[in-house]
Amino acid sequence: MSAGPSAATGSTAAALRHVLGHFVTPLLMCIGMGLAYLGAFHAPEPHDLRVDVVGSGPSAQVLAQTLQDKSGGALSVRTVPDRAAAVNHLGTQASYGAYLPGKHPELLVASASSDTSATVVEKVFTKVAAEKGHPLKVTDTAPTADGDPTGQGIFFLLVAVSIGSYASVAVIGGAGAVLALRIRAALAVAASLVVSVIGVVFAGPLFGLVDHGLGGLWAMAWLYSAGILLIGVGLHTFLKRWTTLGLMVLFVMLNFTSSGGIFRPELQPGFFASLHSFWNGAGFVEGVRSHVYFDGYGLGGHVLVLALWFVAGLAVLGLAGLSESKRRKAAAPVAEAGTDAGSVEGGGAHGPKHAARTGVGARIGADAEEEIEEEMEETVGV
Repeated sequence: MSAGPSAATGSTAAALRHVLGHFVTPLLMCIGMGLAYLGAFHAPEPHDLRVDVVGSGPSAQVLAQTLQDKSGGALSVRTVPDRAAAVNHLGTQASYGAYLPGKHPELLVASASSDTSATVVEKVFTKVAAEKGHPLKVTDTAPTADGDPTGQGIFFLLVAVSIGSYASVAVIGGAGAVLALRIRAALAVAASLVVSVIGVVFAGPLFGLVDHGLGGLWAMAWLYSAGILLIGVGLHTFLKRWTTLGLMVLFVMLNFTSSGGIFRPELQPGFFASLHSFWNGAGFVEGVRSHVYFDGYGLGGHVLVLALWFVAGLAVLGLAGLSESKRRKAAAPVAEAGTDAGSVEGGGAHGPKHAARTGVGARIGADAEEEIEEEMEETVGV
């Protein structure tokens, strides 16, 4: 006897509700990405951007104070006694421009620190020199590699390594959910090694984003990738199908926007500027800059940030292990009871043996369906 039209309609309605329920994830991603990227990048404005005026006489003091007052908080202007001190400040990223006034004015910048910050500083002091009727000479004390003329290649390397890392979490969580946690953790470490090697190939031989220091770049890329993968594998125990969305919030929406790869925190709103001091993407971007262009100045702090995220990943894995162990212990009596019920003889098609088998089959079917849905939800973010 075939099902009637009402049954078919009810089945279609249920399926439609099921599909619509899965739209929650992409819509949340859309909202989150819009809020994060537009909030961080749509209207960059400098605030307390440190610049130096070279000179110790009254004229240098007056110029510095005038610039400070006119900027309305956009600049933080100080005087330094000579060119060597100005170059040192640029080399330690204590300032982002140094102006040498005179008949032949010169502006010192370090584009490797941030090309966008250097551009902002150049606009400011081009106007200052023009008011005196002099052309401005711009000297870059820390230029980027030939393969990265905009200075933003490291940021896009960050994007590639990040996507490879959190997409690997989706694979391990979706396809490898039945594996023991220690095996999933080993897969995470192995995946991070592969992702970091790919990153080095991009940065060096393929695109020439950096022209030296590939060993240190690889070490930071591995530490960064491993932190994401370990956190992701651990979180999957708790978040299940929402893991990818959670990782996108942590390592895309908040991470890319606060990394300093496009705009440094001095050009961003306060929220994203504050994240820059301890988020792992900023640790990677600033760590690579420090290692490649600034003789390792400040490198220890950036590596420490990456190491702490790695340790956080180990901690989340530990919590996941405890949680999974408790679940196994709680499930053991239920499984044992089902086995005992299945060993009872007789009862026909409606007896205890059939009921036990039917119950186990239903649970297996439900678990399989849940795993398929979970994997689909995770794939949305990949």
